[in-house]
Amino acid sequence: MSEATTGSEDRRRVSRRTFLIGAGAGAVAVAAGGVALVETGTLPGKGRLDELLGRGGTALAPPDVEPGPVVSGAFDSAARGTEVGWTAIYPPGAEPGDPLPVCVFLHGRSGHHTDAAGAMHLDRFLAGAVTDATVTPFVIVGVDGGDAVNWHRRANGDDPPAMIRSELLPLLAGRGLDVERPALWGVSLGGYGALYYATLPDTGVSGVVAASPALWKNPGEWQAPTFDDDADFAATNMWDRQDLLRGIPLRIDCGASDPFVDRVREFRDSLDPTPAGGIAEGGHDDRFWSRQTPEELAFVGQALRR
Repeated sequence: MSEATTGSEDRRRVSRRTFLIGAGAGAVAVAAGGVALVETGTLPGKGRLDELLGRGGTALAPPDVEPGPVVSGAFDSAARGTEVGWTAIYPPGAEPGDPLPVCVFLHGRSGHHTDAAGAMHLDRFLAGAVTDATVTPFVIVGVDGGDAVNWHRRANGDDPPAMIRSELLPLLAGRGLDVERPALWGVSLGGYGALYYATLPDTGVSGVVAASPALWKNPGEWQAPTFDDDADFAATNMWDRQDLLRGIPLRIDCGASDPFVDRVREFRDSLDPTPAGGIAEGGHDDRFWSRQTPEELAFVGQALRR
């Protein structure tokens, strides 16, 4: 009787151990399957997963050089219905009044005209490129576009493209700068804005850099208050404006962990010729943008020389 009881207990222990091992293996399999679904984008969270796995990369430190003059100002904008700030970044050896070509820099959500010389450190990146003679001198001008205004005319009358064309560029021309064929460089919502501005009539841009552009393709994808409504989104959807980009030198960059990467990749692949730039390691942040800055600067410089 005792031996039978002991044998029964042993079998129960083996069965419980087998169950626990099987459950553990199942949990691992489920976890692995979940990770795979996140990796492929089927489940959300790829950016967070990449961050945990160290795929975000590190920031590229700006060159340790003395930047050129940085000049800021503001004007009352009739096109935007508010005061608009601007910051002009000159290369070393230049000074206000020199007839240099212009690249207009468009900030992202909650950005500011000082971002170019602030978080982006474009004053030092430009200074390093000009000092090394890898870029012909030009001036970068950041300007206020509003919080999430997305750089297109809104229902309330706020019109950043009109502000750029009819107010900012004439102001810069009055300061001696060459604004005949400006370049556009934007980040995130500003990346979308740079592409959109280039499709408007008579803008005559020499080239466009869109870093991590906030691109949506279908109704329901975009996040308020980026557009007024679905009609506003449809009227400004870049997929319907691709032909208007034909003939304009383009560079479009995006991080592989960026939430916009699938749409950016699709947009790049649908253009002919395929834009310069591409998909590289990184997310939707200053670390990725800093690593692209030297090549994007060189692209702007080449576009302005043309």
